This record gives sequence, structure tokens and C-alpha cells, in this order.
Amino acid sequence: MGAVVADDGPTGVKAPDGGWGWAVLFGCFIITGFSYAFPKAVSVFFKELIREFGIGYSDTAWISSILLAMLYGTGPLCSVCVNRFGCRPVMLVGGLFASMGMVIASFCTSIIQIYLTAGVITGLGLALNFQPSLIMLNRYFDKRRPLANGLSAAGSPVFLCALSPLGQILQHEYGWRGGFLILGGMLLNCCVCGALMRPLEPPKKSEATKESTEKKPKKKLLDFSVFKDGGFVIYTLAASIMVLGLFVPPVFVVSYAKDLKYQDTKAAFLLTILGFIDIFARPICGMVAGLKWVRPRCVYLFSFAMIFNGFTDLMGSMSVDYAGLVVFCIFFGISYGMVGALQFEVLMAIVGTQKFSSAIGLVLLAEAMAVLIGPPSAGKCKLLDATGRYMFVFIIAGIEVTTSALVLALGNFFCIKKKTEEPQTKEEAAEREELNKSEDKAPEDAKVDSIEVEQFLKDEPEKNGEVVTNPETCV
Repeated sequence: MGAVVADDGPTGVKAPDGGWGWAVLFGCFIITGFSYAFPKAVSVFFKELIREFGIGYSDTAWISSILLAMLYGTGPLCSVCVNRFGCRPVMLVGGLFASMGMVIASFCTSIIQIYLTAGVITGLGLALNFQPSLIMLNRYFDKRRPLANGLSAAGSPVFLCALSPLGQILQHEYGWRGGFLILGGMLLNCCVCGALMRPLEPPKKSEATKESTEKKPKKKLLDFSVFKDGGFVIYTLAASIMVLGLFVPPVFVVSYAKDLKYQDTKAAFLLTILGFIDIFARPICGMVAGLKWVRPRCVYLFSFAMIFNGFTDLMGSMSVDYAGLVVFCIFFGISYGMVGALQFEVLMAIVGTQKFSSAIGLVLLAEAMAVLIGPPSAGKCKLLDATGRYMFVFIIAGIEVTTSALVLALGNFFCIKKKTEEPQTKEEAAEREELNKSEDKAPEDAKVDSIEVEQFLKDEPEKNGEVVTNPETCV
């Protein structure tokens, strides 16, 4: 294992923007769906668990909380694993962990055991799949990356709409133990998605370039130098504020409708409306973000999406009937989908391909810390208990999301200077310089056919990354 090198991703390789990248996108779609929808989908089994173990709803709610905490809080651990072993092996192990956790949970005899299995082990497995899938998507797409991010992000609402009713059917037919066992088997598909993540092969290099590459120092397993980038610091601060209020309305909107004396089925239909709009909002927003005029200003589009979301929360606080809540869910679905499609696209644009594996782990950890330091749900529940009105809950959520948008937009406008286009890292610059030198002067003792050299020099500027298909990486 000591011979494993850091998974930098091949420098000097142009993203294919298609080809096998569509298979990678499909895998990322599935992984994103499982990662975000699974913690919400297991909630359909809570009543059975309450009856089985004689516990309260708050005790079972810890399962979803632990799943989300593992998804966000293990960010740096996932980054270290990816930089050490590569995306594909990490995802294969993560898929086994995710499945194993649910399978073992089906045999548990106490809620504590379920915390450790369905919560910790499955949550860790999903985290080990989520980050590497985004990293590979970033490597395979460049010009079409905003669209790719929008399509992969659509996995979250699609899987939420599918897993929740599926969980109810499984619970009715097989009970919670059989349901957990079947869901564990379904999570093995994460291993299939991991197998799709084939690494890109760098372009052929001359002997002189190979020697200089071998002498290049190894990349850090967790690159804290991203904090020297002002754009990354501003993004991390804004994202940490945003998570305090972003997920609040979907949690409370059904209870809001019930408080207005509407039927349970009618209240639950609000989430269906929200999810349906979200499915289409994410890829459409990805297409808009990929436009030539919009893409360089993608960070401001992201800020607009957050302001839109916060303003929707503020307007939703004034809803007094079912029609008002339906309108709120439509606009919230649009704004929520825009945020979901742009959040990682903006981070990729800020830090670049080489540092993204470390940056995403640190951002997710910062978001997890923000949730732990100021628990939004607990504070808003206390406010709701004290006032008995949902209006104040939605107002606070709207203020938090709007504040994050202002931090991101104003921080970038006033604090970030425009930079001329240059290589992402010093290593990349040095390698490009070596490539240029090797192309300018060919060594006299080179034993390469002249026709092959001419073809290589002709195709090199347009060289796309190719998929490695050696026995070590193929499944």
C-alpha cells in the first residue's frame, strides 16, 4: 500500500466533456440521489421502530441526523482517502459500507445498535461515495460542467420521490427489518457506480518530461492551502450560514398546512409539488449556468438563487391558506433547485480541479460545524412552541439564507480581484513549461518514427483525456 500515490488527477488532460463522462454522470446521479434522499426516506420506518423498541419520535429522528452528520462531518476524511487511494477504490469500499450498515441494522435488537449501523456505518458509506463522484464529474466535464452538475443534482428530488413511497410499500409488505434488508441490497448499486469511475489517462510525454514529472513532490493528502484563496473562504462562510435556514421549510411546510386544519394527504401533497418542480429546476439552471455570458459570473447567479430562496421563505411566512402554500412550494422548488444545481459548480469554479478534492471536504465539515454550533431545527422548534406560529420560523430561515447570499455576492464583488487566466497550480505551470520545451526541441537520439512525432505534436493541443483500461483499474 505504500506505493500508492496521491490521486491528483492527470494534469494537462483536457476533460472529454462526453464519451465515458456520460456514464460517470449517470453514476453521480444515482449517488447524489442516495446520499440526499436516503436520510429522509428511512423516516417512513420510524413508527414501526417506535412500536418495536418503545421509544419516542425524537429518539428515532436521531437516525436521520446521524446519517446527515456523517455525510457532512466526514468530509476531510473522505478527501484524505481520495487523495491517498483514488476515487474508484474509495467508492467501492463506501458502497460495501453503505449496504453492510443497513443489512446489519435489520438484525438489531436496540435503537443504539441501529444508530451505529444504519446511522454511522451507512452514513460513512454514503459519504465515501458522494465526494468522489463529484470529484470525478469535475474531471470529466469542463465546458458542459454546469449542465452535468445540474443533471447529477436532480438525483436528489428524483430519488426522494421514489424512495419514500417505496419505503412505505416495503414496510407494509415486509416490516422494518425486511425493508432495511432490501434497502441494503439496493445500496450495493453504489459499488456499480464506483466501478463506472474510470480514471483519465494523461497524454503521452517524452522521456525528459517523464523524468521531471517523477521528481515532482507528492500532493498533500489534505490541502489546507485552499484557505489562502479569498474566494474559497467567502464561499465557505456563506455556505455555513446558508445551511442554517435552507432545509427548514421542507421540514415545516407539511406541519404548517396541518396547523391550518387541512387533511394529512393534502398537506403531504405540498412536498410532492415541491419535489416535482425541483426535478426540472436543477437541470434547467445547469443549462443557464453554462451559457457563455453567465458562466464567468456563476457566483452571482448562485447569490441570486439564495436571495430568491430567502425571499420566498419571507413571502411564505405570510401564507394563510392552502393556495398560498402551493404558490410558496412552487417558487421554493425553483429556488431550491437552483441552489442545489449551483452550489458545487461554484466551488469547482473557485478552487479548480486540482484542489477540489480537499476543498469539498473542508466545506462540508464547515457546514456540519455550523449546524452543530447553532442547531437550526431545535432553536426553531422552541420558537414554534413559544409562539405557536410558523410565520416566525419561516422569517428566520429566510433571513439566514438571504444573509448568506449577501455575504457571497458582496464578498466577491469587493474583496476578490479579477485575475488573469493562468494555470491552477505551480506544478501545472511547470509541467506545461516542460511540455513546451520538449515540443520545441526534439532530442537527437530519440528513436521515434518522424511521422509519429508529427502526428503527436499536431494532436497534442487538442488531446482529450482517455479512459484507462488496464487490468488494475477495470472491473
